Amino acid sequence: MLPIVKCPKCSTEAEINSVLTAQSNQNVIFKCPGCRYEVRNIHTSKG
Repeated sequence: MLPIVKCPKCSTEAEINSVLTAQSNQNVIFKCPGCRYEVRNIHTSKG
């Protein structure tokens, strides 16, 4: 079972692999499947 992520804008819940995209330059993008809210360049412990 994958972790569930809740959108900070509309509170839609989805599995982590369907809302987070990791890019080769260490950036992570969150995109809500419900309201299309998007956050780019999320800081991670790797980059």
